[in-house]
Amino acid sequence: MTGLTLSPSLGWIAGSILAASLVIAAIACIVLHVRRRSNTDETAWACARRVVLCLVLAVMALTPSIVSTTTSTAVNNTDVLLAVDVTGSMAVTDAHYGSTQSISRLDAAKKAIGDITDSYANSSFVGLHFGSGAAVDVPLTPDTLAVNDWANKLTVEATSLSAGSSLDTPLNQLLVTLKSIRDSHPNDRIVLYMITDGEQTSQKTRRTYSSLRQYLDDAFTIGVGSTSGGNIPLVKSDVGTTDTTNQWVTDPSTGKPGVSRMDRKNLTDMADEMGGTCIITGTGKTLQGQISSKASKQWSISQTVRRRERVSPVVWPFAMAAMLLLALELGSWASYTRRSL
Repeated sequence: MTGLTLSPSLGWIAGSILAASLVIAAIACIVLHVRRRSNTDETAWACARRVVLCLVLAVMALTPSIVSTTTSTAVNNTDVLLAVDVTGSMAVTDAHYGSTQSISRLDAAKKAIGDITDSYANSSFVGLHFGSGAAVDVPLTPDTLAVNDWANKLTVEATSLSAGSSLDTPLNQLLVTLKSIRDSHPNDRIVLYMITDGEQTSQKTRRTYSSLRQYLDDAFTIGVGSTSGGNIPLVKSDVGTTDTTNQWVTDPSTGKPGVSRMDRKNLTDMADEMGGTCIITGTGKTLQGQISSKASKQWSISQTVRRRERVSPVVWPFAMAAMLLLALELGSWASYTRRSL
């Protein structure tokens, strides 16, 4: 759907002055014709022609334009939840993602998110992080740029906030979020990606993830890190920024730097509880091109109304009319000149 608007090429001030001057000229043509009617050979048709020419030029000065008011977007009926572990152990630099280069577990998680968003074209995503608590950072959206920007800005929480990693921390938030999506979009396919090292250091017994099955069509636990593990950096937080120092978290039982290891068993157990699959990333192993076999093949159309910032001038019909009137005026002048010779 489109609409018409005025967008003077010379700006509203200059365009309005020029348009007003041309309207005044049109009025002057009428007044002069009436006053000189008995003393001139100007016909009513000639007067009307000149008046219309002035009005057409006045309209051109205001630059009629077309502006778009609606857009339509096709969205795949697949909703992908991305739950990312940001506990202190995710700062350990023992992860590999498709190469032999050692990177932090959180950096491997960020690369995995990029591959997931690429794999689910035109789908919708939710971004959630969990550590000492859990929170939804990106509500359901098809905007992959926003999701990737969120992922790139993820930081490991301060070590001082940690009271032992608990893998069931995001469970309540996931239940609420999944139920909300299922209620709002009952026909969508919902896929969950849990990206974590699978480490459980809390003394509390982990709750099962089987309660999520009722809302999920598919689920994956994505393992980052290594079973050999690495020392946990001491992470400090200062007013919204997180810095990793060259110091290590101390294991109180040994008095030595604590070692964190990826727990493949926990990752596999969680995937089984959700009826999903466990994928361990590493050298030569990424999520690029991998997509759930249960992703939706259906599409929905969302329509939003918005004003385009760029307008398209439409002056050619008025320019053609002005050229025709000028041609008639030139023909009339030529005819008058020949009669006068």
